[in-house]
Amino acid sequence: MTARSTVLTAAAALAACAAWSAAVVAQSVHKLADLQYAEVGGQPLKLDLYQPSEPHAPLLVWLHGGHWEAGSKDRMPLGALVERGYAIASVDFRPASLAPFPGQVHEIKAALRYLRARAAHYGYDATRIGLLGVSSGGHLAALVGTTNGYAELEGKLGEHLGVSSEVQAIVSYCGASDLLTILAQSTPYGLGIREPALKTLLGGLPNENEALARLASPVFQVDSHDPPLLLLHGDQDPQMPINQAHELQGAYERAGLDAKLIVLHGAGHGGAAFYDAERTNLVATFLDAHLRRNLASDASAAESRR
Repeated sequence: MTARSTVLTAAAALAACAAWSAAVVAQSVHKLADLQYAEVGGQPLKLDLYQPSEPHAPLLVWLHGGHWEAGSKDRMPLGALVERGYAIASVDFRPASLAPFPGQVHEIKAALRYLRARAAHYGYDATRIGLLGVSSGGHLAALVGTTNGYAELEGKLGEHLGVSSEVQAIVSYCGASDLLTILAQSTPYGLGIREPALKTLLGGLPNENEALARLASPVFQVDSHDPPLLLLHGDQDPQMPINQAHELQGAYERAGLDAKLIVLHGAGHGGAAFYDAERTNLVATFLDAHLRRNLASDASAAESRR
């Protein structure tokens, strides 16, 4: 894929996000913007909350991409999932140049604690949370999700340190999983993007600090207690090679965990195809199975008591 086609694909995805955001006002979706979940050095950290009309909706948390450096919570492409009855929090976190690893992980976990602590106030159900992200956000979703309860990556941000930051499902759209292998798997075009991004994230190339790179790689954090995982990846991705998805799927399978990989044949790095009706249905089916289970069992138990 050329640089021009990558830009056009990204532009199409952003146009879809903007179109849905503009339609929110006209539909039964309530958006709360710029909710502050923590503060770092005087800088507020914020998120946007999209809520469907249904009360007690299951909660999803969205992490934007942008090479760990750019991107914004405004780019939230999962409007179709809000319309299917999910509340979605789109989280901003500082760029890696200001919050090198593990700074962004600490901030995301602070957002999860805030969202779980404030569930009764906002009216969604945070009993089971799904964590989703694209590109570098997909990497962060997988890393945060596979380090549930890992003290070294928990951080001490926010006002809800006693609240769990665990998630119960992970969806990674074209994310990285092994920072020690990704450069060897990359195209020359991909190296031009990935090398400077990793230097910013880790303070150097992965082989210059292998211990840090391993800690920042979801494949090395997988254990038998991790939540179910869904991966979506294009087999022509020039930035995040599809081998990254295969590696994480393999780590899950070796641990006896639930993992599924959806390959988008001919697709590159992200774009509208990842959020079309077919892929949305697959993602919704996965999330329904793992996040609505408690709601179904509660309803069944209530019925049996009548």
